[in-house]
Amino acid sequence: MRAAFYIDGFNLYHAIDDIGEAHLKWLNIKGLAETLIPMQSETLVRIVYCTAVRSDNVDKMTRQRGYLKALKSVGVECLLGHFATENRSCHQCRSTWSAPVEKQGDINLAISLIDDAHSDVIDHAYLVTSDGDQAATVGLFKQSFPRKKITTVSPPRRSHSKMILKNADAKIAINYGHIESNLFPRAVMTADQSAVLAMRPKEYDPPAGWVSPDQRPSQ
Repeated sequence: MRAAFYIDGFNLYHAIDDIGEAHLKWLNIKGLAETLIPMQSETLVRIVYCTAVRSDNVDKMTRQRGYLKALKSVGVECLLGHFATENRSCHQCRSTWSAPVEKQGDINLAISLIDDAHSDVIDHAYLVTSDGDQAATVGLFKQSFPRKKITTVSPPRRSHSKMILKNADAKIAINYGHIESNLFPRAVMTADQSAVLAMRPKEYDPPAGWVSPDQRPSQ
């Protein structure tokens, strides 16, 4: 069975950010996907990561671009939207301000999922988001392609969207262990190991004394 992952980048990022351990942001999404699917019966054929790059903060932009290079190095397709500035207001205090709002991410995610199903390149879609806005996407997917399967995947410490669950075939919850066990190394190299493609930002360095789960002594 051909499987593919479709990831709401901001939804996943903010879920990890809320954990409060910055090193978890250096996540190898391909490794995560391979951890979550039954590899004996499914073949991972595509991973789509939808996000947008903010240009108003140089440090954040630099970190994000490095992370996208790391993702691309393992075959993740990164679809980029953009940010727009929108006016916000508080009815109680009557103050107003401008805030950056991510655009296109939801649309890129929905289009990719439906287009891949229509082109018959997948049999099983894994949708990584807790955002109920994708409920319509899942509903259309099941209505149009009833023989194909879709699994809703909730980011860590997030609840599944009840609206998405109505049409999903199955559900998976990403947990802390899934994230911690699938981090990129400090230096992400080219396939032939001849050059560095991306370096882990110092802000994402693990805490002192941290040991990768695969190097910890067995209990």
